[in-house]
Order: sequence, then structure tokens, then C-alpha cells
Amino acid sequence: MLNIAYAIIGAVFMVGMALFAFLKGGSAERAGAGAYLFAWFATIVMQENSGFRGVPVGMFLIDLALLVVFIGISWRYRQSWPVWASGLQLIAVMSHIMILTGQPIMVGSLYTVVNLIGYLIIICIIIGTFYAWQERRAAAMNR
Repeated sequence: MLNIAYAIIGAVFMVGMALFAFLKGGSAERAGAGAYLFAWFATIVMQENSGFRGVPVGMFLIDLALLVVFIGISWRYRQSWPVWASGLQLIAVMSHIMILTGQPIMVGSLYTVVNLIGYLIIICIIIGTFYAWQERRAAAMNR
């Protein structure tokens, strides 16, 4: 029962971030929020299908693809938040690699690391969206 409360709070936080990014952010923030939202849904599906047991190869591929997207956004745009998000996502990918190489670690700890990193990435996107919004407002006032 307590798990449901955490899931609902996380979902509200995720959807709120995405709405804020889509409404107030620039193209980098929209791309990052869209990719992250898609990866979030795909990860939920992968967690449910795996039964929270075994090596989560599907989640590894999703996190690897999200890392590539964040690296692409950092390469294309001048904002700093995608660099921070890429670094955080790299930690999640390295956690997957650690499990895939056979290190003795519980899969539950992987989910914990990935979830905590997920909240930090959301914060990066929120900060990036806020600064992009403020830069556009300042540019509009100085015209």
C-alpha cells in the first residue's frame, strides 16, 4: 500500500515536469522531457513484465537509448542541463553494466539507484526549463 503512494507522487512529479517543460521550455527541454517521459513509460512496462526478477536487459537498452538522446541534446544545444542529465544517466547505465557482468548485487538496489537518478534528471530538466523560460522573458523585455 505504501508503494502505491510513492508511485503516485512520482507520477505526479513526472507529469508536472513534462507539462512545465512542454509549456515553458525551449526545444532542448521539450526533447529531453519527451524522451524522458517515453523512457519512463517504457521502463514501467519492462519492470512489470520482468516481475522484478532477473537481469533487466530491456531496461538497460532503454537507459542506454536515453543516454544517447541526452548526449545528442548536449551536443546540439548550448544549455548545461543535458550534460548533467547525461552524467546522471551514465551512472544508471553503469549500474546496469555492473549487473550484466555478473557482479553480486541485488536487482532491487538497481531499481533504487535508477529511481533516485531519475528524480535528479527530472530536477535537471526543471532547472533547464526554468532558465530557458527566464532567458526568453528577459529577451522579450529588452526588445
